[in-house]
Amino acid sequence: MDEAAPAVTIGDRVVGALAQGARFVVDYALPPRCPGCGVIVGQDRQFCLACWASLDFLAGPACARCSIPITSLVPDDAAQCGACLADPPPFDAAPAAIAYGPAARRVALRLKYGRRLGHARLMADLMARPLSRLTADAGDPPLLIPVPLHRWRLWSRGFNQAGLVAQHLARAAQADVAHDLLLRAKATPSLRGLGRKARAKAVQGAFALAPDAKARLAGRHAILIDDVHASGATLRACARLLVRGKAARVSALTFARVVPDTPDDATFDFGSIDSDMGLVTRI
Repeated sequence: MDEAAPAVTIGDRVVGALAQGARFVVDYALPPRCPGCGVIVGQDRQFCLACWASLDFLAGPACARCSIPITSLVPDDAAQCGACLADPPPFDAAPAAIAYGPAARRVALRLKYGRRLGHARLMADLMARPLSRLTADAGDPPLLIPVPLHRWRLWSRGFNQAGLVAQHLARAAQADVAHDLLLRAKATPSLRGLGRKARAKAVQGAFALAPDAKARLAGRHAILIDDVHASGATLRACARLLVRGKAARVSALTFARVVPDTPDDATFDFGSIDSDMGLVTRI
């Protein structure tokens, strides 16, 4: 015999009414705003129609290794762009949720420099689908590894944006997070204003594995988490260490991917875009 549902008491109704009233007051005083442009929207973490329409979701034909879109590519899971064939990255795949553009830039900047911590959940929500594709054939849960900050930058900022995103992703995907497996061994200058080769040189020796990393990586699918994939210098440096640490598989997942005009464009100017994209005067 089915159990009867618990009766709703007058106290429950009063608490519910108070909560609804409090929510109304908060929404009136601080209405939800579009994370892309700031206009008032219907609910938290919701883009306005214009910003939503401007998002370029990266779900079409792309390089199987770095996920750079290739519009002329015949769909093939093994097809790679010329850059990856010439210089294979140390990760097996590196999907991103959306192409880097004005809305993505504002979301990332407002999280990092404007302390809009709720944007981390928004970014994780958009990254959930490419994460599910990365782990579709996996038996064990993946190990999410946020790209670390140096301790001084972490101290000044108060949080690691990649760590916040990884935490939200882990809750949604029932994955594990290792915040301390990958370490920032030395401080590096901002990559803002640097080209591809200069960026790669700047992150040489910048990362290290924790002493127990090999034991924790054994047999695991390690997935690096970061906000923006620009030249890939940071992701490559981190992925090399995870490969040396004997992870069974290494991938990377980011919120936004910088897309050059052509997949093999070696002259693309990364000088003004990266996870440390140029600061804006109003965040």
